[in-house]
Amino acid sequence: MLIEIPNVFSKQEVTQLRSQLDERNWIDGNQTSGVMASTRKRNQQLDKGDPVAIAIGELIMERLLAHPLFVSAALPLQFYPPLFNRYQGGETFGYHIDNAIRSTSDGLVRTDLSATLFLSDPESYDGGELVIQDTYGQQSVKLSAGSLVLYPSTSLHQVTPVTSGERTSAFMWLQSMIRDEGQRRILFQLDQSIQTLTAERAPEQEIFNLTGIYHNLLRRWSEL
Repeated sequence: MLIEIPNVFSKQEVTQLRSQLDERNWIDGNQTSGVMASTRKRNQQLDKGDPVAIAIGELIMERLLAHPLFVSAALPLQFYPPLFNRYQGGETFGYHIDNAIRSTSDGLVRTDLSATLFLSDPESYDGGELVIQDTYGQQSVKLSAGSLVLYPSTSLHQVTPVTSGERTSAFMWLQSMIRDEGQRRILFQLDQSIQTLTAERAPEQEIFNLTGIYHNLLRRWSEL
């Protein structure tokens, strides 16, 4: 399931974030690559210990955990903190699948979901589409600055060559309370229906019944 989450940050906020990120020391992007991915990856990245990157990453996680659509779709348990990459001059990242397990200072994170937060206006660069292959075929994503795409980490995906301009983004992985993608999809669809019925002032008892079903499924399927 691929979910686009618009306007996580406003354009003004993105401009402020970029003014800080652009001044940092960008290094070879293979810092976080596995052996296979490193042969397909040509980009730049901020060191994961960079204090500005860490602070902005914490801001991103805080913003996402307060976003109803993100929480509904991801049911997040823990993050691998956001990292930042940049593509220019033909740089690219060929088709790959993200590593299943990531190590943090707090322990191991199973990567159920991947996310990219776009930090460049799509009109400012050519190429740089995030192309994701899933059960519904191939999808090409190039969102406005400040918007995010969330997708299963099991998906084969690539970033096409940036032939002009510059593509900057934050990327991250997270472990969901719900390991199974199909179960997450059911819970997301059910939660969205409950929210719609609530907004349309449907009979309270029906909303109450559906909410009970939602929480019983969450209780049955969650891994905490």
